[in-house]
Amino acid sequence: MSSSEAFETLDVVVIGGGQSGLAAARALLEAGLRPVVLEAGDQAIGSWPAYYDSLTLFSPARHSTLPGLPFPGDPDHHPHRDEVVTYLTRFADQVQAGGGEIRTRTRVEAVEPDGRGGFVVRTADGSQLHARGVVAASGSFGNPHVPALPGQDAFTGRLLHVADYREPKSYTGRRVVVVGGGNSAVQVGHELAEVATVTLATHAPIAFAPQVIGGHDIHHWLTTTGFDQLPPAWLAPLLSAPLVLDEGHYQAAFEAGRWDRKPMFTGFDGDRVIWADGTPERVDTVLFATGYRPNLGYLRPLGALDDTGAPLHAGGISTTCPGLVYVGLEFQRSFASNTLRGVIHDAEYVTAPLAAHVRGSAAAVFGGA
Repeated sequence: MSSSEAFETLDVVVIGGGQSGLAAARALLEAGLRPVVLEAGDQAIGSWPAYYDSLTLFSPARHSTLPGLPFPGDPDHHPHRDEVVTYLTRFADQVQAGGGEIRTRTRVEAVEPDGRGGFVVRTADGSQLHARGVVAASGSFGNPHVPALPGQDAFTGRLLHVADYREPKSYTGRRVVVVGGGNSAVQVGHELAEVATVTLATHAPIAFAPQVIGGHDIHHWLTTTGFDQLPPAWLAPLLSAPLVLDEGHYQAAFEAGRWDRKPMFTGFDGDRVIWADGTPERVDTVLFATGYRPNLGYLRPLGALDDTGAPLHAGGISTTCPGLVYVGLEFQRSFASNTLRGVIHDAEYVTAPLAAHVRGSAAAVFGGA
C-alpha cells in the first residue's frame, strides 16, 4: 500500500467474540479504548453452542460471572450450556452499549505487520483492517487435539473428538472407549454408560475431588485461598493428574461398575484397540476427550508462534510482537485463566501495557504527521 492511500486505523482489534474476547473488550473500554471485536460465527458467544448437549459448568453460577453482569438464577446452581449462551449474549449487548463494536461473520485469515508499528488484519471476505493493537482471543475449540497412535488411520470403527460429540442416543448398545480422565471425559463417559458399554482409557487412575467441602463449593475455596491465581509454574506439581469434580454420583457409578477405567491402549488394529497388556478388543467408537490447542494459525505471518503453533508470550503479552496480546489461553497466568471466573483478570492484566502501546503508537503517528 502506498503512503498516499488513506485508511482507518483502529485502536484495537479483538479476534474472537467468546468469553475471552468479550472480557478483553470490556477491559479495553474501561481503559478508554474502543475495541472492534471480530467473531467468525453468527453471534458473539464463542464455541458454547457447539458443545455437547448435556454440558453443565463445573463451577456454580456465583463463580461463573463477568464484570457487571451477575449470572441469573440460584447462585449455587451449575449453569447449563444454553444458559451460558444466553448470558454471553447479554454481556455482548453490554459491551456494545458501552461503545465496543462487534462484527459477526468475520473470520480472520491472517495478521501481518503494517510497517508502521501496527497490524493489518485480513479477513475471509477479502477486507483488511489496520489496528495499533491486537488481542488474540480466538480460544482453542477450533483446534481439538487428537494424539496419533499406531494403526489409527486404518481403524474401521468410529473415531471422534469430544468437540464432535452431541448426545448419547446414537451410541445405544455400542462398545465405546473414551480417552481421557478429566471432567469432560468423565461427564460424557458417565452419560454414555446409560446406553452403551463404556471404558475410560487413561494414563493414570482417575482422581475424584469432592465438589463441596466444608459446606462450600470447591470453587469458593479456589477463589478465597488464592489458588485460582497461582502462577502456572507453581501449578505443575499440583496438577500432575486431572481432577474430576464430583458431587458423588460419578465416583459412585464407577465403583458400582456402570463404567470402568483401563490403562491407555497402545494402538489400533482394524476394528480393535490393543490394551496396555497386549489384549485386543473390538470397539465401535473411540472418543477422544484429550483437550484442545490454541487456534492461532492466523498469527503465523507475524512470527508470533513457535514451531508447534503455540504463542510466544509472557503472561499473555507477546514476546515477539509489541502490541499483540492474548486472552483465554489455558494457564496463561493462572489455574483459572481460560474460565468464565478467571478470564477477566488476564484481560485486565494485558490491557495496561496494550493501552500504553496503542497510545504511544498514535502519538508517534500524529507527532510525525
